Amino acid sequence: MSLTTLNAISPIDGRYRSKVDSLGTYFSEAALIKYRVRVEIEYFIALCELPLKQLSDFDASLYSELRAIYKNFSDADAIAIKDIEKVTNHDVKAVEYFIKEKFDTLNLQAYKEFIHFGLTSQDINNTSIPLSLKEAIEDVYVPSIEEVLSTLKVLANDWKAIPLLARTHGQPASPTRLGKEIQVFITRIEEQYKQLQSIPHAAKFGGATGNYNAHHVAYPTTNWKQFGTDFVEGRLGLNHSFPTTQIEHYDHMASLFDLLKRINTIFIDLDRDIWTYVSMDYFKQKIKKGEVGSSAMPHKVNPIDFENSEGNLGIANALFEHLSAKLPISRLQRDLTDSTVLRNIGVPLAHTILSFQSTLKGLNKLLLNEEKIAQDLENNWAVVAEAIQTILRREGYPNPYEALKGLTRTNEKINAESISNFIDTLEVSDKIKKELKAISPSSFTGI
Repeated sequence: MSLTTLNAISPIDGRYRSKVDSLGTYFSEAALIKYRVRVEIEYFIALCELPLKQLSDFDASLYSELRAIYKNFSDADAIAIKDIEKVTNHDVKAVEYFIKEKFDTLNLQAYKEFIHFGLTSQDINNTSIPLSLKEAIEDVYVPSIEEVLSTLKVLANDWKAIPLLARTHGQPASPTRLGKEIQVFITRIEEQYKQLQSIPHAAKFGGATGNYNAHHVAYPTTNWKQFGTDFVEGRLGLNHSFPTTQIEHYDHMASLFDLLKRINTIFIDLDRDIWTYVSMDYFKQKIKKGEVGSSAMPHKVNPIDFENSEGNLGIANALFEHLSAKLPISRLQRDLTDSTVLRNIGVPLAHTILSFQSTLKGLNKLLLNEEKIAQDLENNWAVVAEAIQTILRREGYPNPYEALKGLTRTNEKINAESISNFIDTLEVSDKIKKELKAISPSSFTGI
């Protein structure tokens, strides 16, 4: 049976594939092969632009045909490389042989040995993978998170005047405003999101042990360090790590994964808060015709979007945690443990994108239940005690905290009337009493 979304082991390639299909352009096996071909071709062109005698007569007008090898890369090309790999048992060498075959087709046999010249596999992997990650972040992750932020900003503005009973330790507390509570999450996400721009997408490029040994022995007068930096930074748009061992040290990549994990943690917090507001009936949810909330209880409309988001964020963070902890560690000049791990970097990103989509879907289904919010405020007049005792402190009234504590820590119902009656017993001016009586749970919301 061929692989389909029904028999795929991972739900990312099965149930959820249609939702994260755009990531296949960056993290699928075919995508990795294409990025490798791209780096190899660009490296060969960069060599041609050096004053190397053996490449001095290469016709620069052929560069476009060389770039067409990766720009027009097809599934058939990927399959051809995988067929070569069956013989070589080496994925990067298979790419080299594939390009050499293309050179034969273009009658460029004389230049074939400058494909992958002086390189080790990691010079290709440690440029291809950071490049794919960088472009996936720019093309998929950034638009996705910005869409959620945009929706949150609309809601924060729409709800900026809605008074809301706050709860600390699960108990009624000084009121706030719903829009402000949404703004808290916007600010938290944006603070972390800004750091995304400052984390380099780093790449290793320097030969078998990072010292350009083969390059230098062949052309000792060429400044290979400068060449490597120009190639990685100028041509690929990555940050050149130097010195390194055989592999990239992955410290910047670990920083990125830790950052993405922190953003996800903020989203988990958001998901749980909205879920709780739904459970408190502060939000209703739009009903879509034909949808079923429960297989047993017809009345239910479950907050499943926020639950799905939280679940996917948990999986993503577990993987980001492993990636950031494992990748910077390699025995001596290198071991192979990073290779198989790197093949999974698209997985936590896919779960993250899924979660953003779920959160967004859930936010767009929310219907504000102002009646329930107002009712909860009205049922909790005790929360204005803080306001009253603070004004009494301002006025030098003796032991105001203790006076309010005696009023509010009883089993009797505290309401507008009992607060008003308490204010009448205070030995303060009528002006202060009027000021105190103007305070209500819906007006005591701060700035």
